Amino acid sequence: MKARLKMAEQDLLYTQRHCKGDASETGLVQFAQGIMDLDKTRSENPTHVYKNDAGKDTECLIPFSSDIKFNAFIRDMSGSTDGGSDSNLSLFFKGAPERVLTRCSKILVNGEDVEFTDELREEVNKANSEFGGLGERVLAFARYNLPADKYTKEYQFDVKTWKNWGLNAKLSAADYADQDGTFPMHDLTLIGVVSLNDPPRTNVDLSVSKCRAAGIKVIMVTGDQPPTAAAIAQKVNIIKHPKMEMNYLVNEKGMSPDEAMAKCTGIVIHGDVLAAKHLEEEK
Repeated sequence: MKARLKMAEQDLLYTQRHCKGDASETGLVQFAQGIMDLDKTRSENPTHVYKNDAGKDTECLIPFSSDIKFNAFIRDMSGSTDGGSDSNLSLFFKGAPERVLTRCSKILVNGEDVEFTDELREEVNKANSEFGGLGERVLAFARYNLPADKYTKEYQFDVKTWKNWGLNAKLSAADYADQDGTFPMHDLTLIGVVSLNDPPRTNVDLSVSKCRAAGIKVIMVTGDQPPTAAAIAQKVNIIKHPKMEMNYLVNEKGMSPDEAMAKCTGIVIHGDVLAAKHLEEEK
C-alpha cells in the first residue's frame, strides 16, 4: 500500500506532492523540481562519504545552525552529466547572504568563474537589499570545485572540528591549506541568490496592535537579515513609521548614529552588533 501511494503521488503535479522540511527548504525544493529531476540529480551527485580511522562512515556535511547561518555539503560529482566539476568532489554552500558573500572571491557569470569585483559585489548587494526590502527571505549559494589531485575519495574531511580553522570569514583558503583534514571554505564561487516569499501569519498585525493598546512593547527576534526584518516588522505593525527607523535615518537621511537614536521610533539591530555590545559591557 505504501509503495502504491508513493507511485500515485509521483503522478501529481510536483507542487502538490508532499514535501518535508521547513518553509525555506520546501520552497527551494519545489522551485528546483520545476527545473530538474531532484531525485535523479541527488542520486547522480550524492553527499560524499568516507571511512574514518575507526572504519566508520563519515558523511561530509556541515548542518545549518543559527550561529553560523549556513550549511555545506561535499558532493560526489562523478555521476554528473554537465562536466562542470572535473567529475570529482565539490563543496556547496547555502545560507544567509552576509555569511556567504564574504567567503566568495569569484562569481559564476555565463557558466564561467570570474573575479568577484567590487562592481559585481555591489550589484549582488543591491539585489539582496531590494529583495530584503520587499520582506522576502534571501539565500546565497556558492561552490568550490575541489582539485582531484589533493581531495581524493579517501581524503578525510574535517567536518567535526572545522570551526577551529574555517569559522573566521576573513581568512583565505591558503591560510589553512597545509593542515590535515582541511578543505576550502573561503575563496568560493558565488552561484547566485534566491529570494523566497514567507509572509507573516494571518492576523499577526492585529495581535501586535492589541498588545500596543495594552501597553505592551513588542520586540521581534528573527533569523532574517536586517532589510527583511524591517520590512516584515512594518507589515505586522511593529515598526509603524519605517522612515523613522534608526538605520533609515542614518543611511537615507544622513544623520549621525547618536542623532538618529534620539529621533527614531524604531530600530533594527543585527545580532552580531548585540553580541559585540554585550561583550564590551562584560569587559
